[in-house]
Formats: sequence, structure tokens, C-alpha cells
Amino acid sequence: MLQGTGDLARIIGFTFVGAIIAFLWAPLLTGLLFKFRLVKEPKTELATLGSHAYKRNTPIMGGLLVIITVAVITYFLNWNRNYTFVPIGVMLISALLGAIDDLLSIYGSERHSRKIGHVMRLIRVHSEWKMRLWYLATLPWTAFKRISVWFGSQTKRGVFVHEKLILQFIAGSLTAWWIYTKLGPAWHYIYLPFQDQTIFGWVISPINAGWLIVPIIIFVVMFTANAVNIADGMDGLAGGMLLITFSALTLMSWINGFSELAILNATTLGAIAAYTYFNIKPARFMMGDVGSLGLGALLAVNAMAIGEITTLFFFGFMFYVEAMSVVIQVASRYTLGRRVFRMAPLHHHFELKGWSEEKTVMRFWVVHFIFVVFGFWLALQ
Repeated sequence: MLQGTGDLARIIGFTFVGAIIAFLWAPLLTGLLFKFRLVKEPKTELATLGSHAYKRNTPIMGGLLVIITVAVITYFLNWNRNYTFVPIGVMLISALLGAIDDLLSIYGSERHSRKIGHVMRLIRVHSEWKMRLWYLATLPWTAFKRISVWFGSQTKRGVFVHEKLILQFIAGSLTAWWIYTKLGPAWHYIYLPFQDQTIFGWVISPINAGWLIVPIIIFVVMFTANAVNIADGMDGLAGGMLLITFSALTLMSWINGFSELAILNATTLGAIAAYTYFNIKPARFMMGDVGSLGLGALLAVNAMAIGEITTLFFFGFMFYVEAMSVVIQVASRYTLGRRVFRMAPLHHHFELKGWSEEKTVMRFWVVHFIFVVFGFWLALQ
């Protein structure tokens, strides 16, 4: 239900609150990041590019600017156990996972996991039958860990991919529990664009997913969090696209009558604007997993909480394209033995083709904007 303009003015006001507070304490965060040398080496394939040379001294975990700002403002000015409690909780869980990964990737020691072939040999030759039985019983778990490595960065430090997936599953499960049990039976339906209209003789009706909405929600939260994380690879790229997405989510939340979530999205929008200001090339700091995982999860939760699960694909369009480029690359590499892209995710493919970082970022912004506007139009149908 469309709300009054006074309510919209209040919502927009929180965009300014989020931006101002984030700008005010950004110098403090910057000083702390440089003080503790929270710097991570660029990917090996990109280290030789001159455009990435300065990034060796650019700290990560700049996403804390958004995460902390949004959490604090929401707690003091927009706290509601029915609507903002779980989204903030999911965001903080995902951000904590990202923070642990960021810190371990810098300060942690090298970690190794056994390959499947090694475990198979141990099953055959280990001197103790109890250990052979143990390796056999845990073989599916070993296979899961090794397969998950295909979709992660080639690093020996930080949180392993399978560990990320487990914690993200917990965050997704919390979201699914909240939506399924607390928001009511109306959220068990998947609402389609052009609702109650007849197209080619077929009346568009909502789909009652029932309990199946639970695994759908878990998957969407996990995939979206990782999609935003994957897209965070160039100065200003993820921040600019998140600005576009949360602008649409803010308006859509207001139109659908969820003022608390609209305020949360508006606050996030303001904080992201401040972050992006400092992240434009040459970046003062980078988002890091703490920001990308936290904001990706928040994006998914807030879109589904306002009933926009079907248009979420368009609201997060370029994030999902980036994620799918990694899936396609991995699938092609391990089935056909060759790469589809010069490098995944997609933004690095264009960079290695000769596009400048600025050109790639801005073109991705434009394409993302077009599809977000299209998704917004669909949501209004």
C-alpha cells in the first residue's frame, strides 16, 4: 500500500543520516585500517597489471563503514523486532564471517585440506582399520570440501569455502525461519509480475510454495551474499551497483508499505554512498568480505521480506551475472578442460581484454541500472 509523501520524506531523511554519520567516522576507520596494515595481495593474474600496483597498499575491510553505521543507526532509531531485528542479525552474521576471512587471509597461517586421491589412498593403506573406516565414512564430506574449493579463491589462508557455506547456510536458515513463521502465510507464496492479469488466456496467480519456500530462501540468501562478494573486485564496482540496487529497494519498500524496511534500506543507501566516495579509484580502502558478504545477505533478506523474490534477479542483476560467470568458468574448466573467459569473474575478463578499470566499472553500472529499472517496472505490475 502506497504511503504518504510525509513518510517518504522521513525515509529519505535516513539516507542523509546514514551518509553523514558514515562520512564523519570514515577518517577514524581509515586510520585504523592503515595502522593495523589490513592489506591483502592482489590476485596473481592481476599483479602484473600496472592499474593494480597501488592496491598492494590499499587496506581491505572498508565495508565496516557501512555495516557498523547501518547497525548502530538501526538499533537506536529504527529497531523493530518484527521487521529489522532479523535483517540486521543476518547482516551481522554474514559480516562476521567475512571479517574472520579477511583477518585470517592477512594474519592467519597457511591451511591445507586433503585431496580426494590422498584420502582414497589412506583408505587402502592406513595401518589402523579404525582410521580406514573413518576416512571411508567421511569421504562424502571430503568430496564436498574439495569440490567447494573450485568456486573459491586459490588461497591457503582464510576461511575455506565449505566453512563459508556452512555459516551462510545458518544465516539463510535464520532468514527462512523468520519469513516462514513470523511474517505470516502470505510470505509462503511467490508473487509474479502482472498479478491477476490474463496473458494468452492464462490468469497470472501467486504460487503457493508452502514449505518449499524455506530451501528457496536459504539458497537465495547464500547465492546473493556470494554474488556481491564475487563482484567486489574493482574500485567502485560493488559500491556503485549497490547504490543503484538499494535505491530501488528503498522506493519499493515504501510503495509496498514496509516503512521500517524502507528506512533500513535508506540508511544502507546513505552509508554505501559514503563508502563509494572513498572507494572510487584510487580507492582509499576496499570493501573486503566483511562488507560484501554482509550487504549481499542484507540485500537478499530485504528484497524477500517485501515480497520481491521474483524481481530480486533484476535488482541484483550484475551481481548474479558475475557469480554465474564463475560457475560457467568452473564447469567449463572441469568438464571441457578449457576456459570460457580469460578470467572469472566477468569484470576481470574485460580487464584482461584491455578495458580500463574505469571503463569496466562504469559500463557495469549502466547495464546494472537498466536492469534494476526494468525490475522496478516489473515489481509495479
